[in-house]
Amino acid sequence: MPQISTRHNPSGARLSVAPMMDWTTPAQRYFMRRITRHALLYTEMVTSAALIHGDTARFLAYHDDEHPLALQLGGSEPADMAHCAELAESAGFDEVDINVGCPSDRVQNGAFGACMMADPQRIADCVSAMKARVAIPVTVKTRIGIDHQDSYEFLADFAARVRTAGADRLIVHARKAWLSGLSPKENREVPPLDYDRVYRLATDFNDLPMSINGGIVDLDTAEAQLEHLDGVMIGREAYRNPYVMADVDRRFFGDATPIPSRREVVESMYDYIGRHLATGGALKQVTRHMLGLFHGQPGGRAWRRILSEQGSRDDAGLEVLEAALERVAPADTGVPA
Repeated sequence: MPQISTRHNPSGARLSVAPMMDWTTPAQRYFMRRITRHALLYTEMVTSAALIHGDTARFLAYHDDEHPLALQLGGSEPADMAHCAELAESAGFDEVDINVGCPSDRVQNGAFGACMMADPQRIADCVSAMKARVAIPVTVKTRIGIDHQDSYEFLADFAARVRTAGADRLIVHARKAWLSGLSPKENREVPPLDYDRVYRLATDFNDLPMSINGGIVDLDTAEAQLEHLDGVMIGREAYRNPYVMADVDRRFFGDATPIPSRREVVESMYDYIGRHLATGGALKQVTRHMLGLFHGQPGGRAWRRILSEQGSRDDAGLEVLEAALERVAPADTGVPA
């Protein structure tokens, strides 16, 4: 595990899994905890309006095994965001994060997400209001810029404002966002990565804990990032190939607990799935998050096909997982591919 002499990370988020809409659900997070016990996990983004006026209990629901866990919020009204932070703290979340990176039409229409980079003082005001009401860390996840506001000076001004407001950590997706002309998917792939700009920001703001996100698909690359930053966030690779996270606890958190094999991960989900089915849930609501577990392994395509086809039946149960396991290679050492 690399040592960091010039940086610090009070929240312990050396390695985290990015919040992703429709992906980082309670079922996915419980599944991820079967693979890594220490990586910081995030909820899907919840808007402040939905949390205040919607099904609050559902948005705040999680299993105790999901800790450490952060609630990600989308919003722009300081008073509302402060109230939501209080709800998060009361519910037992370990952190609360402000989304200033999502470029979708939905967040633009709601005047939050990446478009809020254009009003950095409002984000700072949200941070200040939240910090005044809660003791848990308040963090900000952002891009390096938006549209034509993408100079280093623009990013540094943004960082300075949230630092002054008391943000506990800045998570920087090392791409800018185009608010028009690119889809959310294209915004994850088309704007070029600029790690050097994030490194410069971390150097210039060495008293502000900082994590990096974007294009990180393996643990070697993640570990190398810790030479420059306090933490690393892995996004879609952790969903596409979840077993990439299997060695995280040893490499990033010094936990010598034996790595579970893929089979052990599956079997450790049985009780959770059984409870989910018993309360009227569908198997596919859980197994859709498990499709990539045998990514790149012998039998991995059969595993995915069986879960996708048989797992979609209304009466599908644990027998589908058993059938899928019969098609994967019997020898599974637990060593990440």
